[in-house]
Amino acid sequence: MKPVLGIFAHPDDEVFGPGGTLAKFAKEGRDVYLICVTDGDAGENGLDKKERALGEIRREELQESAEVLGIRKVFFLGYKDGSLSNNLYHEIADKIQKIVEEIKPEIIMTMEPRGVSGHLDHIAVSMITSFVFEKVKDASELWYYAMTEESRSVQDPYFIYFPPGYKKSEISKTVSIDEVFDQKVQAMHKHQSQKSDIDKILGKFLKLPKEENFIILTRGKR
Repeated sequence: MKPVLGIFAHPDDEVFGPGGTLAKFAKEGRDVYLICVTDGDAGENGLDKKERALGEIRREELQESAEVLGIRKVFFLGYKDGSLSNNLYHEIADKIQKIVEEIKPEIIMTMEPRGVSGHLDHIAVSMITSFVFEKVKDASELWYYAMTEESRSVQDPYFIYFPPGYKKSEISKTVSIDEVFDQKVQAMHKHQSQKSDIDKILGKFLKLPKEENFIILTRGKR
């Protein structure tokens, strides 16, 4: 089986997003890789001890989360959290393309074009990933992690623009994560610097079906 590659903006996007599906792919025997574009250094630090730089802490937390999910390797691009603007678009795309050409994934996974939460870094990474997918030959599918209208309805808006969820008819694939849900929760708790987000988001997740939803682009079917 060919590899799977997840491409996300920040540490914790992998598990607050499609972590269950990534864990299922790993359980099936696929090599699963991650690219994390920023170090998440502009986020809050919920730890009592704050002697170390937040970016360093969050990289370590992502490594621990990835280990729980069964991810083989994390590639850190090292960009500053909140800096993903147009002038970096092609530079980031070139770095991602080199990794894609190295590991030759069958499936590339990222957030849907509205960034799920409306975070501008998420939107930038989704756009850049879409651009790279169009250029590479090996990847046959691009999976956009998406929230449905049902899952969006239990969340509180926390950005200026909080995009709506997708209708079920717009979803290409729903993946049951019941068998790996505890694994996803364990990985989520590795991001202890973001404990306030863990408590808030996990509380909402527990009210929803244990599933993850995707909009899928297949090469040759746009």
